[in-house]
Amino acid sequence: MQVSRRKFFKICAGGMAGTSAAMLGFAPATALAAPREYKLLRAKETRNTCTYCAVGCGMLLYSLGDGAMNTKGKLFHIEGDPDHPVSRGALCPKGAGALDYVNSERRVRYPEVREAGSTEWKRISWHEAIERIARHMKNDRDANFITHNEQGLEVNRWMTTGFLAGSACSNETGILTQKFVRSLGIVFTDNQASI
Repeated sequence: MQVSRRKFFKICAGGMAGTSAAMLGFAPATALAAPREYKLLRAKETRNTCTYCAVGCGMLLYSLGDGAMNTKGKLFHIEGDPDHPVSRGALCPKGAGALDYVNSERRVRYPEVREAGSTEWKRISWHEAIERIARHMKNDRDANFITHNEQGLEVNRWMTTGFLAGSACSNETGILTQKFVRSLGIVFTDNQASI
């Protein structure tokens, strides 16, 4: 770059004027202030696995609230876990956007049921929800369990109910799920990963 003598003096004069103005106190105070406090400094860090698909990426969840009796934790930041062997800190857009659905006002937080013939959902307790599911399963299994097929062979199968497992489960969870499902005689089972 060619700089003439006149341009050189203009550059120097502009630099000196800016430096002098800053030294005389015309610079913004925030520019000369100490660095900001790290936003995650007081946050509680929790490791989790993303629930969207079968990849099972690791997530770091940051929340405020110390877990005391009268406090309520608030999740305010999610990022990929760099120590996770699967994702090594990466998250897809759905995983990175999990903060929005966790804090959504429309998120269902409690079990609800819509009785037969009703148009309204009503909130029930977790205990009641588990009891209702268990009762429906027991009634269906008692009514439809097949012990022997047409040839007289013992088959012990339950053909009217299926089971859909979670996608981000570990191998150990998967084997326990299969043992549970097969012990009931359920034949139709699948994993969310293939949907």
